[in-house]
Amino acid sequence: MSDLVPVEIIANKIFLIRGQKVMLSPDLAKLYSVEVRALVQAVKRNIERFPADFMFQINKDEFENLKSQIVISSWGGSRIMPYAFTEQGVAMLSSVLHSKRAIMVNISIMRVFSKLKQLALSHSELLRKVDSLERKYGEHDKRIAVIFQALKQLLEPPPVPPKRKIGF
Repeated sequence: MSDLVPVEIIANKIFLIRGQKVMLSPDLAKLYSVEVRALVQAVKRNIERFPADFMFQINKDEFENLKSQIVISSWGGSRIMPYAFTEQGVAMLSSVLHSKRAIMVNISIMRVFSKLKQLALSHSELLRKVDSLERKYGEHDKRIAVIFQALKQLLEPPPVPPKRKIGF
């Protein structure tokens, strides 16, 4: 079931727009093997299932920025800005697209989103541990410096008092 679409392909279709991980309508249509207009039409027929936090249309600046990030536009000469679907929006797509492929692809996409969340959590946990080690050993570095300073003072020969002149 998960062999239908490789994880790498799905992961490469997830972008960060407006601080959210999203997939774009042309990419989703390709994965689901439907035309973009058919996907958008199914969404518009069921628009109440797609509030603003599930789906939004990207603006021209975001589109240009996205094209520059991926170098070549895979969407051809479309005049309509693509729709961006958040994880919840992609999940909702399975309720408006009724093909077996759509269901199987949707499951694969949900698994990739879950793996990305787990990766982000493990990354933040790792960062927390590194910070903790830095603080712990940063303190040790200060103490070691004090020890070395004391050792240097102990190893230096004691200052010789000036000799008194005797004589004539």
